[in-house]
Amino acid sequence: MILTEPSHSIRASGSHSDMTRYKVEPIELSKISTYPLSSRPSKIGTGDFAKPSEGDTSLKAFLSNMPNILAARELRELASIIKSAKQNSRAIIVGIGGHIIKTGLAPILIDLMQRGYINAIAMNGSAMIHDFEIAAVGATSEDVDATLGSGSFGMAEETGRIINEAVNEGARDKIGMGEAIGRKLQSMTLSDAKQSLLHAAYDASVPVTVHVALGTDIVHIHPAAYGACIGQTSLQDFRLLCSLVRDLDGGGVYLNLGSAVILPEVFLKTITVVRNLGFKLQDFYTANFDFIQQYRPLTNVVRRPIAGSGRGFSFIGHHEILIPLLAASILSI
Repeated sequence: MILTEPSHSIRASGSHSDMTRYKVEPIELSKISTYPLSSRPSKIGTGDFAKPSEGDTSLKAFLSNMPNILAARELRELASIIKSAKQNSRAIIVGIGGHIIKTGLAPILIDLMQRGYINAIAMNGSAMIHDFEIAAVGATSEDVDATLGSGSFGMAEETGRIINEAVNEGARDKIGMGEAIGRKLQSMTLSDAKQSLLHAAYDASVPVTVHVALGTDIVHIHPAAYGACIGQTSLQDFRLLCSLVRDLDGGGVYLNLGSAVILPEVFLKTITVVRNLGFKLQDFYTANFDFIQQYRPLTNVVRRPIAGSGRGFSFIGHHEILIPLLAASILSI
């Protein structure tokens, strides 16, 4: 079929067509009220734009040249909040997953801790294991695809034996898992101890809590693992974290770095324990840093704990870029 141009002329916009089947006519817009663009409040102005950096720009100048828009603005705001929390002696707690250690960020966190910008650390089992291996041999993160088929995945002798020894000794001495691993590392002669977050935190008497799920970590498949000791030391760390979370009230900060399940669930439970026991816990801040927006961190860290008071932040991107940027922003204020 050949299409031909319509023989009727196009009517002016807003006029009624004799060809339409509908009884309702298009609304007439000629009497719409407008206002001058310059009089309208706008969210973005040229004063918020990024500024080009020179080749020899300092880090402080680079950060100040970032746009004052969306995540860049919020990163500055979070850095300022962390600075204020330190000045006001409020808790600054960092929860980390294993990927934070595997992307080489322990030195950044150690530096912030030594400067007083971190006063407690929560880890999942993965972060603890990777940090231990860094301290022990200066390397971590095995190739699972290459070792799973032979059944050798997770079977590093020192990792399984020494970590479980530390946990069992910690249970005997009634201390938590984080303190027990830190103590064990302190007792060893290690060439890369300074790269270990657990080692540095123990040396500085900064509390580290480790929160595990039985069967999720490679050390649980070694013969030296005892469920009673694992459970006792990790439960003690949960209770210790509850005590630490109390001090978030009135301006404290909790950062969740790269834990998608364990630590967001643990953190939520600490919130309800503290409030159930009658402690005031409001007007604090939370932030989640991860590759993608995950349900549990967004719900259990960014939204639920601060509902009605405080503020939550969410940053999406690579840890190895965002965490150094956050640290640099804190130190440049």
